[in-house]
Amino acid sequence: MRQQERGIGIGEFQKIIADAYFERDSKRGVQATFMWFVEEVGELARAIKHAEEDRLKEEFADVLAWLVSLATLLGVDMEEAAMRYLNGCPKCGSTPCVCPMRM
Repeated sequence: MRQQERGIGIGEFQKIIADAYFERDSKRGVQATFMWFVEEVGELARAIKHAEEDRLKEEFADVLAWLVSLATLLGVDMEEAAMRYLNGCPKCGSTPCVCPMRM
């Protein structure tokens, strides 16, 4: 089965991104990698602001890839990090969240 035909877990995705980019991201360093991540978040923001629906999936993927790259550089296992939300909202413990809404 091709990768596109099935889902992929966070841990597996982190390994794929690390295999592809860890060496170059290590040379780039945490600060520069973080700046690339921020740039990608900006591109996602523009796609959302301008309702560029055809670009959303690409921009979300890019943001996710840079986020897990940064996490890998800092030694953070994203699968473990995601466990914070396993039982609902980490603040109120509910699903759906019942925390006061902030705007």
